[in-house]
Amino acid sequence: MKEFEVYSSLKVPKNSKIIIRLDGRSFHKLASDLNLVKPYDDDFYKVFAEVCKDLFKEFSPLFVYTFSDEISLLFDKVPFDGRLEKLDSVIASFTASSFVINYDREFKKPPAFDCRVIPISDEDILPYFKWRQDESWRNCVNSHGISFLKTKYSNTEANDKIKGMNISDVHELLFENGINLNDIETYKKRGLGVYRKNKKVVGFNKKENKDQISYRSYVYTDWELPIFTEEFFDMVIG
Repeated sequence: MKEFEVYSSLKVPKNSKIIIRLDGRSFHKLASDLNLVKPYDDDFYKVFAEVCKDLFKEFSPLFVYTFSDEISLLFDKVPFDGRLEKLDSVIASFTASSFVINYDREFKKPPAFDCRVIPISDEDILPYFKWRQDESWRNCVNSHGISFLKTKYSNTEANDKIKGMNISDVHELLFENGINLNDIETYKKRGLGVYRKNKKVVGFNKKENKDQISYRSYVYTDWELPIFTEEFFDMVIG
């Protein structure tokens, strides 16, 4: 019966880099069920940061990036021998489980994530993450915009008004009403990242009778991401 497993042998190309992107399923409804604070719920993002750390420690990607309910993982050493069925199913289920464990809230229905695999070349890594970071900024502006409009109009009217506005219009509306997006936390504008950093460790070398400096890597959660550049990714992934 093994031959009936239609896609079981489908794999990503060997020695290639991939991105795995996860998206929360029906998280708009989940946010309502959990009574999350709008436009940004700090506890929710602390939980997502822990989920990203769990993913990093479990699957060893080069870099994890998240905003809203979306997570992107960059791999150079692909888990599960590159088997697409394993990548999509195991990583999505692990993410949902980590979310439930870290949130420790009562859910009306089990949360779930969809998962897609994106083969990527070295030269496309920066454009991909800039694309997602630009989306993080648009999400930030629109989230603050709709939250403000709902203080003035009904939900239906607010949704209709924001559909007819571009991002600069929303930004200007907020600024005119005393909301300066430059003043909000960086992660709400640019997302947050998880990657390895090196820290200096000073030890004592008994044989040479002197202090000795070494460097150890550790998993770092970056809440103050810069606007993505080649220099940033040279630092993060080499």
